Amino acid sequence: MPVRPLSRRTLLLGSAALVPLLSGRALAFGEKSRFIPAVARHGGRWDTRLSGLRRITWELQRRTSVEVLPDARPFALSSPELFDYPFLYLGGDGAFPPFSDAEVENLRRYLTFGGFLLADANDGSDGEGFDASFRREMARVLPQSPLTPVPSTHVVFKSFFLLDSAPGRLLNKPQLLAANLGKRAAVMYSQNDLAGAWNRSEAGDYEFDVSPGGEPQRELAVRLGVNLCMYALCLDYKDDAVHLPLILNKRR
Repeated sequence: MPVRPLSRRTLLLGSAALVPLLSGRALAFGEKSRFIPAVARHGGRWDTRLSGLRRITWELQRRTSVEVLPDARPFALSSPELFDYPFLYLGGDGAFPPFSDAEVENLRRYLTFGGFLLADANDGSDGEGFDASFRREMARVLPQSPLTPVPSTHVVFKSFFLLDSAPGRLLNKPQLLAANLGKRAAVMYSQNDLAGAWNRSEAGDYEFDVSPGGEPQRELAVRLGVNLCMYALCLDYKDDAVHLPLILNKRR
């Protein structure tokens, strides 16, 4: 029988537990076989975009063949449960206090073992607020991997939709930033409040206006969110010419 490829979730779980990975037994069952975003809790306002994360999982399933649970699950950054989730969201509105040493170490392990972090300045800050706090903590977590601009040729802009920009609720910065571990972007950072463009109120309406581009900009932000989820799941499969027709069969 052919050996099934190991999933990133399996890699994370195996690395965290420090146990051998068994080829041919990497399938997950139940909810752990579905995409669910994890959300990082911190000492600031970390929970202002939970409905946006639930929305982007719904969009991911609608536009692709990825199976999801439209949920957003918060965890302390020191939690071993992070290793069950290949996609971690860290957002905030305003500054937040420093991570504990245990949180720094666990997040470093999570990223090193293959986890992906999307950081999102919900306040659209630059040099203060969330931006200053996040840059301070990333310098502790990955001191050898400074944040650098993500070029328009990066695979994240073609992991599902073909894109050439990175708007969110705002368009303060034209580019994403990334912290790379080798060839892999372990962290991507938007200063444009990406999830703010996805957020909906309890009535189901979009919660925030999108500026300066209005609804076309919101659609681009949704497409970027889908691409980021796909990148977290599949990494550089586009660059490596590994085709996933089951996932791509709903591409529009």
